[in-house]
This record gives sequence, C-alpha cells and structure tokens, in this order.
Amino acid sequence: MTSRKRWSAEEIPDLEGRVFVVTGANSGLGLATTRALARKGARVVLAVRDEAKGRRAVAEITAVCPGARLEVRRLDLTDGESIRAFAGRLASDGVRPDVLVNNAGVMAPPRTLTDGGIELQFAANHLGHFALTGLLLDLLAGGDDPRVVTVTSANHRRARIDFDDPTGARSYSPMGRYNQSKLANAVFGHELHRRLTAAGSPVRSMLAHPGYTATGLQTSAPVGSVRLLYGRVLLPLAQSPDQGALPQLYAATAPDAQGGELYAPDGPGELRGAPRRAALAPRATDPGTAERLWRLSERLTDVRYGSA
Repeated sequence: MTSRKRWSAEEIPDLEGRVFVVTGANSGLGLATTRALARKGARVVLAVRDEAKGRRAVAEITAVCPGARLEVRRLDLTDGESIRAFAGRLASDGVRPDVLVNNAGVMAPPRTLTDGGIELQFAANHLGHFALTGLLLDLLAGGDDPRVVTVTSANHRRARIDFDDPTGARSYSPMGRYNQSKLANAVFGHELHRRLTAAGSPVRSMLAHPGYTATGLQTSAPVGSVRLLYGRVLLPLAQSPDQGALPQLYAATAPDAQGGELYAPDGPGELRGAPRRAALAPRATDPGTAERLWRLSERLTDVRYGSA
C-alpha cells in the first residue's frame, strides 16, 4: 500500500464479472460494503438472516446505483443447517464466489445461547463464519483472485479465549465475550492464511477492522451500559459506515492487499481513517491458540477443512 496517497473507495478497481458474498449485508458496514462493490460493477450476494431487510437494502442501493447486480439469500450464522443450505444452494445454482466478506456480527447482548447451546457471540461472530468459509472454500478456489476477508476489531487485542468455559456458564461479561469472539476472528483469519498457503491454495485470507464506526451494532443488541457508552456517549467520535468499511473493501479488492495481513484505519488509536496494515495481537498469531481454536471450531460446527 502506498504511503503517498490515502486509499478511498474511488480506487476500487472495475469489478465487472466478479462475485462477492457479504454476510450481514443489510445494514451498517455490510450495507456500505455492498453499495461500494455494486458501484464498481460487482455482483453481490447479500447473505442476511432477515430477507425482508435484505430486500430493503437492495432497494436502497438500486435507488442510487440503478442496474446494480444484487441478490438476497437467507443465512443464519447461528444455525448450522442454515449455513449448509446457503452454501449448497450457491453451488447448485452455479454461483461461484470470488470473494467472501465475513462481516456480520452481534455485540455485547445479555448472555444468550443458541439452540445448540453455544454462546451467541461466539456462535454468530466466529463459528458461523468458520463453517461458512469451510463450506465455500472449494467454490472460492475456482474464483478470480479469490479472497476471504474476516472482520475483527481492535478489541481483539484485549481478549483471550476461554477454552475452559466457551459458553460463559461460569463467567459472562458482555464485552468480554464480544472481545473473545473478535480475537477468534483474528486467530481464524491468520491461521486460515497459514493453512491455505501451506496447501498451495489460490485463496488468500485477510483481516480487517473498522475502527470506531457508527452502526446499529452498538444499539441493537448490547446491554444497557454498553449501549449507553458506545451508542451515545462516544458516538460523536465515530466515523460513518462508508468510512468504516474501507479497510474491508481494501482487503477485498485492492490489487496490492496481502494475505495474512490486518487492515485497519490509519488514524490515532486506529479509531478512524483510511486503511493501512496494522499489527495483530500476539495471541492472534500464536500457533497453540490457533490449533486449539481450530479443533474446537471443527468439533462445534462439524465442518472440516481437509487439506487447508
């Protein structure tokens, strides 16, 4: 990435003929990412839990980008059957994605378990994307400059993964478990890069974080204290979703983006700004942590990556 010019969405190359899958594409960073990709000619699959909200997002984008190639497909990242059905339908419909953007997430709700008994943030933010990526990997391998972009957070640097209490049964902190899920994203993205490289795969795995961005994430699910802090007190410091989406757009489209890297805002504290390379926490690159998380994720999702 050049240091002479700050990268913006205007520098996204022509994406005509390329297919992107964006999770959580109906709002916030996902909507901003989808809109920017559509403007450059990409075909974008909006992978959303609520199809009605997905259709409203399509209408919003096509109002400013007539002719945008968008389609809505249902995906519940907390439901293994939904993830398998989504991946299976893409394959049977002949949709070959070039880039998967693992963007969707939930932040700091009260302790909630999925139907499978898994803590919600770990399930939605990490495990669902782990399973989806594994199920789409063969399709991605046949793509044009194939990439997997997983969205983490600067908060991954504050976290550790509690392998002895993954569901938070003994101890649950809403933000602590959010931070854990974002560390899991970072570990996954880095380890996926290592495994894909070792296997000689054409797919590249990259990470991005949006800094502090004003989205519904801070107000739709968090417990009251978190909602008050991030959704009101600190909100004047936040950047727009269009700005916050730049690191993941860079990772997904820039010709010089590199596998295994984290892209983040270039401003003070990585809170806002244009995308640049940033450092991962030591825990995110620790081989032992990666191996434990990978084994746990395969067991909880029943998804195996084979040679990757």
